[in-house]
Amino acid sequence: MPTFERPGATLHYEERGAGSPVLLIAPGGLRSTISAWDRAPWNPIEHLSGRYRVIAMDQRNAGSSAGEVHGTDGWSTYTADQLALLDHLGVDEFGVLGMCIGGSYTASLLATAPDRVRAAVTLQPIGRDGNQHRFEKMFDDWRAGIEADHPEASAQDWEQFRTNLYDGGGVLFSVPDEALARFTTPWLVLMGGDEFHPETASRRVAELAPGAELVERWKATEHVENGKAAVDAFLARHL
Repeated sequence: MPTFERPGATLHYEERGAGSPVLLIAPGGLRSTISAWDRAPWNPIEHLSGRYRVIAMDQRNAGSSAGEVHGTDGWSTYTADQLALLDHLGVDEFGVLGMCIGGSYTASLLATAPDRVRAAVTLQPIGRDGNQHRFEKMFDDWRAGIEADHPEASAQDWEQFRTNLYDGGGVLFSVPDEALARFTTPWLVLMGGDEFHPETASRRVAELAPGAELVERWKATEHVENGKAAVDAFLARHL
């Protein structure tokens, strides 16, 4: 798997296929890795690489990627990594498909570089619905597993990092809800339906973002093929 070095981080990524580029942002919270796609209802690396240039990555401090930790870190840190990787690969405009935390990363990309994102697909985005403590607990568990590798980070750095991720923003955490109302980029949202990926969050995105449309049934075995077909048709229209 290739490696891209940027200031303060080493990012592992994988490319497959040819055609319009699609950045994949895997599920798994802050443990978002390429291998996490193997546990999804379907693997977009395998499904899309016959028609698109698929770019998958381990997010920093997940899998084989690593990066410094500072109290200034937050959603924008990951967005900068993602855009820097695409710059390194010579990609200007691209599609993005993200699952779980990938919805929040996608919203940050749309807020930061709307002129570069041609289309977005989000599968069961995480969202705020009386569950913030669950995400904070996940952060603390992730921190406990890697803290020894980050002597540069003080306890205050870690606490501020967690605050930056989950104390601000709107339903998707990464951007305020009023920002969603400015997202005209075509955006296909495949609805979530559990505590970490609440249905209310998916519906809120579809309600607020002018470019968004919602697919309600896609994850159960009997609906997987219909969900894949909806993604295929959407990407074919916009990429």
